[in-house]
Amino acid sequence: MSIAFWLIAGLNTLLYLGFGGIKMVRSKSDLQAAGMGWTENVSPPIIKLIGFAEILGAVGLVLPIALHTAEILSPIAGACLAILMAGAVIIHRRRKESSTFQLILTAFAVAATVLAAAMAF
Repeated sequence: MSIAFWLIAGLNTLLYLGFGGIKMVRSKSDLQAAGMGWTENVSPPIIKLIGFAEILGAVGLVLPIALHTAEILSPIAGACLAILMAGAVIIHRRRKESSTFQLILTAFAVAATVLAAAMAF
């Protein structure tokens, strides 16, 4: 189970750190030019907040278990990432955009949550 957790959590961490970092450092117009059309309906501070939440969730997913400290935080972080991605699915569906990638990330976040919970207890 440990190998499965680290594979899924590692992939999640890399993806969320990357996408969260992009949202944190790029401007709203740069994100729109890169194909993130959903940013049209969201203010720049909210975009930065979403990026920060993704980074925080990514770190929270792996750090507690890696340090063997407050391991209950890992499944909580995974659940929060899953909720965040469920919101992304809703936004993309409303905009009639493909939400396949967000569904995959949601599934990975749920899987990481379940595995983290199994490891924490």
